Amino acid sequence: MRTSYVIALGSNQRHPRHGRPTDIIARAIARLAHGDPVVLAASTVIKSRPIGPAQRDFANAVVLIETAMMPRALLSQLKAIESEFGRKATGQRWRARIIDLDIILWSGGMWSDAVLTIPHVTFRARGFVVKPANEVAARWRDPISKLSLRQMRVRLDRKRRCL
Repeated sequence: MRTSYVIALGSNQRHPRHGRPTDIIARAIARLAHGDPVVLAASTVIKSRPIGPAQRDFANAVVLIETAMMPRALLSQLKAIESEFGRKATGQRWRARIIDLDIILWSGGMWSDAVLTIPHVTFRARGFVVKPANEVAARWRDPISKLSLRQMRVRLDRKRRCL
């Protein structure tokens, strides 16, 4: 049985072979599309300010994919791709990184174990995820809040205008 996932991509570090963060995002999307999973749609690449101690702006995008893989198998593949691109597991959150691939939503609903939680715990408050996700899967609903990605985008935009 094939299911779909919303995957967020982020990069804020140059790579000698892959280039600038926007180039890294494009190459990571191409790498994801090589075999299984199938990339159904890809958002535009946006720039965002870093969260936490990272100093450089991020390039961010989202892809909608289809695969027969269950969440843990897909996570293993995403971590392998990160390693192929030179990402090292440092244990430090919110630092500079060549590539970050996160499972945001799954058409199977919710998933939680010691390693992975779907939907992604913090995605709802992150415009750099919600905005591009809205481009590729606007009608997808968060199984927890029951809001569509389109509704989340509108709420985030309103919140920013009020600040």
